[in-house]
Amino acid sequence: MDANTTERGVNFCHSCAIRNRAICADLDNEEIGMLNAIGRRRRLKAGEQILWEGDDAVLVANVIEGVMKLSTQTSDGKEQILGLSYPSDFLGRPFGQTTPYGVEALTDAHVCVFQRSDFDRFAREHPKLEHKLLERTLTELDRTRRWMLLLGRMNAEQKLASFLLETADRLAPASCSFIADEAPVHFELPLARQQIADVLGLTIETVSRQFTKMKKEGLIDLPSRREVTILDRQALEDRAE
Repeated sequence: MDANTTERGVNFCHSCAIRNRAICADLDNEEIGMLNAIGRRRRLKAGEQILWEGDDAVLVANVIEGVMKLSTQTSDGKEQILGLSYPSDFLGRPFGQTTPYGVEALTDAHVCVFQRSDFDRFAREHPKLEHKLLERTLTELDRTRRWMLLLGRMNAEQKLASFLLETADRLAPASCSFIADEAPVHFELPLARQQIADVLGLTIETVSRQFTKMKKEGLIDLPSRREVTILDRQALEDRAE
């Protein structure tokens, strides 16, 4: 099955790995079945776009697997990354007319896609889903406010430490049980270093220096340029604060 193929299983909602964290978490089995009837699953290759900034808001989606990039174009034509979406995150603008940002797969990804008109109608008829949408929107607003604080008030070390901690937490498996702070946590960065620098408002040289510094001090290990192992989470949290 190629990246552009959509799929629908009779009970794909019931076997969904992120159902308990997604916007459909509070729906009962009958409602899940109705939602299943209007949804499609779609596989995306890294670099494939699913939403385009300024286009009609035709689709909305849940991220099942992979990491997605939300971005906009600045007045001089440069890309500005607005944020990342991880498994269980919701993409698109329900009840809206245009798409406010572009969405591209940073890694191979799996998404659950809905026609916006079908999804809007379902949400209006099922208050529990509308409530979950509002709850998710407020959570995203809180996250955006924290990100503004990070960009505006933190130094380079604090920014990178915060970024690494959030990335590790967002990429943790849904079934992951409690992990002690001293246990190493390994993950692959969804962004290249230049992209990390752009997101954090730093230069790539500064980002590279901070990675090297944290490795020398034993906070992290860097098995490759895109791999990170957090060796001392508490120390990294101290740096972030």
